[in-house]
Amino acid sequence: MKKSLFAMAAILGLALTSCSSDDDNKNDNKSTFVLKVDDLKGDINDGVVTLDPTQTYTLTGGLVVKGGATLVIPAGTVIKSSATALSTSLFIAVERNAKININGTAAKPVVMTSGKATPAQSDWGGLIIAGNAKVNTGDNGTSEVGALSYGGNDNADSSGNINFLRISYTGSKYTNEKEYNGVSFFGVGSGTVVSDIYTFESGDDGIEFFGGAVNASNLVIINSYDDSLDFADGWQGTATNVYIKGVTKAGVEGSTNAKDPSTAVPMTNAKIINISIIKGDAAFLADEKAINYKEGGGKQAYTNLYVADGMPKDLTKISTDAGATANIAAGNFTISNYTFGASITVFDGVKLSGTTTGALGAGAGADLPTWANWTK
Repeated sequence: MKKSLFAMAAILGLALTSCSSDDDNKNDNKSTFVLKVDDLKGDINDGVVTLDPTQTYTLTGGLVVKGGATLVIPAGTVIKSSATALSTSLFIAVERNAKININGTAAKPVVMTSGKATPAQSDWGGLIIAGNAKVNTGDNGTSEVGALSYGGNDNADSSGNINFLRISYTGSKYTNEKEYNGVSFFGVGSGTVVSDIYTFESGDDGIEFFGGAVNASNLVIINSYDDSLDFADGWQGTATNVYIKGVTKAGVEGSTNAKDPSTAVPMTNAKIINISIIKGDAAFLADEKAINYKEGGGKQAYTNLYVADGMPKDLTKISTDAGATANIAAGNFTISNYTFGASITVFDGVKLSGTTTGALGAGAGADLPTWANWTK
């Protein structure tokens, strides 16, 4: 009997120890946020919230990851915007000092899309990320949408990671000056890992960088109804492997600062490596050209650029402000190694160098490169 009692006590002790250990692990990631599959919205104020990839979530309002909290989205997770909620109320935002970890894979990307039966551009907002990196509009700006504070002095800041994200039917608008993009980076630092993003049917820009120093690679931007790739406000980053098709305004729009383009610091210093720009069908006019060198312009260096036939004859649209004029005179707008379609005959403003044929841009000229096959 004594042996039996001792055995029972030992088993009970192990069970209690196990429960205590489990509770400790849960406390490490504990969040007060209540996660609802069919009603995804609200503020994640603390801890780590991890979505379930076996579920399809319905975004019914703004989902905001507050400073100190983390949102983890595993491979294969699907988020659809509400079919009935106001389109401008539907967005996912990440504050300064918060993190988002989008952990998609080529076989199982994370999907953020419209929940309407017949989806269209501007059905919902998009993804907004704010960080502590330098922005030439000030250290405490407020994002155009989402009302997030952004900017600071930590160019190495990390907001987490985005890997293999398919984001569609974004870009809802409050006004012509206040609208969402597919993905917006506000003062995001280089510690943030960004690769393999596919934006489709964005009512505004596909991807935009507002200052900061984050780098990005493997970007597929299809059918944007403003600019496809946009950067401004002193962005100090590199975008590598960029495939753009369906250009409404500019394939790439780059500027230093809209309000004071001659003196704003840091000056935009953008490097775009391996990029293809294809106008798309007749609905897309590319009326601000392949590259719009805008508002101060800054330093913009393009390497291995492919621009398909059918684009407007002018390769570039050039701002006439003093900052842009000075930067062009200084040789700060360059393209090295390029292939241009026969429709392009005017190359104002840009300094061309290197090979003039054979550049394949993102990897396959006008065709989708193999690294982007996951988007099919």
